[in-house]
Amino acid sequence: MTEFDTLWPAILDVGRDAGSGGYRRYAWSDADLMLREWFTGCAAERGMDVEEDRNGNLWAWWMPPGWDGDPSDAFVTGSHLDSVPDGGAFDGPLGVVSAFAAVDIVRARGVVPAVPVAVVAFSDEEGARFGVACVGSQLSSGALSADRARGLRDIDGITLAEAMTKAGRCPDRLGHDPQLADRVGVFVELHVEQGRALDLLDRPIAVASAIWPHGRWEFVFRGQANHAGTTRLADRRDPMLAYASSVLSARSCAAAHDAVATFGKVLVTPNGANAIPSAIRAWLDARAADETTLTALVDRISAEAGGHAVADGIDLEVSAESITPVVHFPAAPRERLQRALAHLGDIPVLPTQAGHDAGILSALVPTAMLFVRNPTGVSHSPTEFAESVDCNRGAQALADVMADWVASR
Repeated sequence: MTEFDTLWPAILDVGRDAGSGGYRRYAWSDADLMLREWFTGCAAERGMDVEEDRNGNLWAWWMPPGWDGDPSDAFVTGSHLDSVPDGGAFDGPLGVVSAFAAVDIVRARGVVPAVPVAVVAFSDEEGARFGVACVGSQLSSGALSADRARGLRDIDGITLAEAMTKAGRCPDRLGHDPQLADRVGVFVELHVEQGRALDLLDRPIAVASAIWPHGRWEFVFRGQANHAGTTRLADRRDPMLAYASSVLSARSCAAAHDAVATFGKVLVTPNGANAIPSAIRAWLDARAADETTLTALVDRISAEAGGHAVADGIDLEVSAESITPVVHFPAAPRERLQRALAHLGDIPVLPTQAGHDAGILSALVPTAMLFVRNPTGVSHSPTEFAESVDCNRGAQALADVMADWVASR
């Protein structure tokens, strides 16, 4: 078996729902803690020192012979281990498994690193439990304040601070990592492609050029609870009507702006089959090729939602939950990846509409991304898939990049 094939099966059952077949690996849940134990075990098997930083991010260190002192200028690779609700197996874990496999491949080649190497698993990248994406990397980079992070709540009202405390961590330590820029010389994140560009190009591997700007906005439609059977239509203040109209508006606005917009999460109060709702809380995910277009898109969706609310006698509140600006990956690391992989032929350079920890870290350290072909383009779904042969190609490509980076210093 290959290095990747040996590692991959060990986590396939962790956090998997028997009904949907998808994964529910939420931050600081039992599944998350099991995956953290797996990560620690993988590092121990390879003689790598494990560190869980103040924000819950896991680091496994392979230090050069004779290295004295703290890591600096390291080659760092990895991704995340958490999932969206009923997500697929590959989004995140593919990058972490491939990172450990790449370490094995590079060692088998006899490469001795001249700089430290780290495999990292960033905490709560998806934001599925507490609503804000890339919590671990945002905290470490200073993009998210510790006070706001500690106060984030899940659907059951449990705060991030409470969840961390229950898991045996200390939320008082959350915050900016002042050593991050010194320790990381480059961060290379391998990720399954979340789209079909590589399949259409018939290529297994790509290098990222940019990440579209994107964000999440909370829309709260407030009406009046009432009886679904006895209340005249003319007497109703039903927030579901304004919400439903806003869903359709978001789709048409996105098409007009050559962008994407989705209301993918909704909470209904009181959520009774025979009750008119009193409130609808819904979250808009919007993404566009540039920040001007994204702003115009969200402004237009908000304005149309406001119009629907007025027409139906509904109150509307709109607030930004998180906004991530456009990321253009720096040319130097990208071109170095292309040179290291030149023996594979032409390597496509593609933008992505999905957010990643590499995008967050790009404000502080050099970053780059590798994509592995997804033959269907489906992601954030139990049917997300990548062929074993392409996963192995991805691990080998990451090893090529690692060897080039750490052996030539």
